[in-house]
Amino acid sequence: ISHSFFAKNLMFYLSVAEGNAQKQTFFSHQDMPKYFLYARKSTGEEDRQVLSIEAQLAELREFAKAEKLEIVDSLCESKTAKEPGRTKFGEMLDKIEHGQADGIIAWHPDRLARNSIDGGKIIYLVDTGKIKSLKFPTFWFESTPQGKFMLNIAFGQSKYFVDNLSENVKRGFRQKLRRGEYPGAAPLGYINNLRNHSIELDKNKHKLVKKLFELYSTGEYTLDQLTAKFNELGLTNQWNRPLILSVIHRLLKNPFYCGLFRFKGEIYEGTHEPIITKSLFEKIQGVMVKRGKNHKRKTAHNFAFTGLMKCSCGCAITAEIKKGHTYYRCTKKKGHCDSKYVREEDLTLQLRNIFQKGIIKDDWLEEILLKLDEEQKQELQSSSAFADSFKKEFSLIDNKLDKLLDSHLEGTIEKQDYIKKKEQFINQKKDIEEKIKEIKSKGNNWLEPIRDFILLLKQTKKVAMGDNLLESRAFLKKIGSNFILKDKKLEFLAKNEWEIAAQSAGFCDWQGGKDLNLQPCFWRTGALAN
Repeated sequence: ISHSFFAKNLMFYLSVAEGNAQKQTFFSHQDMPKYFLYARKSTGEEDRQVLSIEAQLAELREFAKAEKLEIVDSLCESKTAKEPGRTKFGEMLDKIEHGQADGIIAWHPDRLARNSIDGGKIIYLVDTGKIKSLKFPTFWFESTPQGKFMLNIAFGQSKYFVDNLSENVKRGFRQKLRRGEYPGAAPLGYINNLRNHSIELDKNKHKLVKKLFELYSTGEYTLDQLTAKFNELGLTNQWNRPLILSVIHRLLKNPFYCGLFRFKGEIYEGTHEPIITKSLFEKIQGVMVKRGKNHKRKTAHNFAFTGLMKCSCGCAITAEIKKGHTYYRCTKKKGHCDSKYVREEDLTLQLRNIFQKGIIKDDWLEEILLKLDEEQKQELQSSSAFADSFKKEFSLIDNKLDKLLDSHLEGTIEKQDYIKKKEQFINQKKDIEEKIKEIKSKGNNWLEPIRDFILLLKQTKKVAMGDNLLESRAFLKKIGSNFILKDKKLEFLAKNEWEIAAQSAGFCDWQGGKDLNLQPCFWRTGALAN
């Protein structure tokens, strides 16, 4: 009997216990905390050891499954946590404050905050009970005084890491600037060498970039024309896309191409190889300023020969299109003028006749270049003393730069005055450096104008036979000046060298250094045509 009574009571107690367990399971399921899963990756990848967002999501979901945590939503963000203002992070905290979740699952506390405002916000929500739980696979946390203390330390370490990283980056920039290395992406015409962390010439593009500078320096090309021309030649940006006008404009104003560079408003000497000389760069800046003043209103047409010549009465020459042909005429702003219209085709023919007079046999030109090379070798031997004088001046400027820096560090000179004076000294140094380099490579410079003109003559035939009016105009300005349109004929003051070239028979007995001393004279294209 006692056994039966025990068995009945045991069954009763077991049934009561089972009911209580089911009831407890029901209520615990109702009270089970809900979590937001938050994954973040900095866009700058400043902490490259951190997993990608996809990897964080995979790890966190496995962690939640193992810990039997309920996830109500997953939030991903690609934004730095150095500063407050993350959109999804802010939305997540708002939802937690409104009771939509009780906690957050993240890879590490530094995924949540790297600044004092966001870190303080999370600590405050934990203190007020809005955040009941924080779960991290790589960090332990409980809502106890000790747990909150450790969380504060974790947020502080995260902020320290960001601050320290910023200082390290700035220190690295300062060191690169001291070495003359540009701390940024290489501009068009250069490439970043990732092995030795230097900037080198782009073998495929730097010659085209140099040609772009040279063409603009002539003053014969607009930015629109250069953009179209070099897009046709295949010059593209770093993403292999066609160039636009604003890119060309910035390129022409960038001192990087002459061996200098600006960083945060201050100019530095670069160790990279320049594409152009500083004198050419300064010439281009002058052309740009002049064009900015002269082009106040947009013209409907770009005529090849307007702005080049004047009428014999002293007025400017203008152009207009009639029946498909371009005609040039006097503006007659000074009153009556008997000059007549001249067609562009007639002017082009006159120019060809001029250029053909300067075509010299290639073997003669090569002989002249050989003689110039001999003269140059002799000049190089006597130019070392001349270069030494420039070196002394170079050292003096270096000393001035050192004293200027000392004055700035001691606070005796304002930063703006320091930057302005430093730029002046660096420009002087660059000029002297180019002079020394030129003397060492070429000797005394009197031979170079002759060599340049001989090389110009080698292009004469190409220009004479070609139909590029802008090239013809540019070539004409190199061989003469004071262009006048009189009786439908072009007259100009020819340079001495061109007179020599026209009298080509004189080149047969040419000797290096011989002074022919010809007087300049006006050429009449009508006489040449006959």
